[in-house]
Amino acid sequence: MPFSLLRYGLSSEPRIKPDFPPPPPLRDAYDVVIIGGGGHGVATAYYLAKHHGITSVAVLEKGYLGGGNTARNTAVIRSNYLTPESVRFYIASVNLYRDLSNELDFNIMYSERGQLTLAHTDSAVRAFRQRCEVNRHLGGRSELLDRQQIGELAPLLNLDPGRLPVLAGLWHVDGATARHDAVAWGYARGAVRRGVDFHPLTEAQDFVVEKNRVTAVKTHRGTIKCGCVVQAVAGASSILLGKLGIRAPIHTYPLQAMVTQPVKPFLTPLVSSSALHCYVQQTGRGEILIGGGSDPYPLYGARSTSDLKEGLLAHAIEMFPFLANAKLMRQWAGITDMTPDYSPIMGLSPIDNYYLDAGWGTYGFKATPICGVTMAELVASGGKAPELIRPFSLDRFSHFRQINEMGATAASH
Repeated sequence: MPFSLLRYGLSSEPRIKPDFPPPPPLRDAYDVVIIGGGGHGVATAYYLAKHHGITSVAVLEKGYLGGGNTARNTAVIRSNYLTPESVRFYIASVNLYRDLSNELDFNIMYSERGQLTLAHTDSAVRAFRQRCEVNRHLGGRSELLDRQQIGELAPLLNLDPGRLPVLAGLWHVDGATARHDAVAWGYARGAVRRGVDFHPLTEAQDFVVEKNRVTAVKTHRGTIKCGCVVQAVAGASSILLGKLGIRAPIHTYPLQAMVTQPVKPFLTPLVSSSALHCYVQQTGRGEILIGGGSDPYPLYGARSTSDLKEGLLAHAIEMFPFLANAKLMRQWAGITDMTPDYSPIMGLSPIDNYYLDAGWGTYGFKATPICGVTMAELVASGGKAPELIRPFSLDRFSHFRQINEMGATAASH
């Protein structure tokens, strides 16, 4: 037995520094107020402190750290998108994820497993070939596979599910997973150690606006004066924007997922089918995770439904017939803020010092590191958007410069 462990067990006052000390008192003023204590909010705070030396930062979270969509996603990381703008952005995020455990000195359980997306029609094969070339041209690792290669990657996959036989597949080598709450905790710990204040159970309720600038944020614990504000509240984006009179083309939809009981390892890559609106992956604990597209109606509630569960399970069984005998263990839902072109809104807003990190839909978790880097750079520069996020500005909708990523998800929306 290590002597340090023995001393710890016998000591009445263990000398272990907690990762998260008790929240400090809410100060009267901060240089930066970040609304939202999920992955994006805490990553932005971390990079503000580390890269730019800005530590007068308050992260406000109405619930608990990482308890919103960060805790409710399926932890997929990838960069095989449709447009050059998106591919560049997500490749940068994947590259940051690879070394994030070392960066944060916190194990995020990053696992590069690859993603296999199935093509069931000739048109899907053509689209996948285009995606493959765009991804490879910009530095990603993707290739088109035939049926034999697919069978070797996923031997238990049914290649002829009823009316939709598998013709080919898009194999994305860079596809990976990470522990979603560990990402939030790692960033938050790093930010706290650099002097950032975290305030859970603190809801931003309204704003004080003077001369087109937010001068203070009103919470149920008091009013905080600020130099600028970063909004990173995922599904509640349109609600918060409404308090400032900002119109954005965002609609909120529930997104559901579920897992079965653990089984012996049989599947390494994430396997998805946009035609079946379903994706399947096996977690490190052996559970079979099943997810799909968003529900077809707007809603701000994170609740599970029987009808979507039945539809997803039917398609998952088409892909892997033996799952018919598996027992479902739990089901959950998040709320997603969708834009018309399925791309995020990042950067400036009509309010001079109010910065947007919204409209992520189902793509938010995989963008966490690069979002933190670019939003921190935006704040530190006083509002000069980094080149990587300029295409995602809010004004693209009024100038008809949409970045169409419809269908780029593992299961089509």
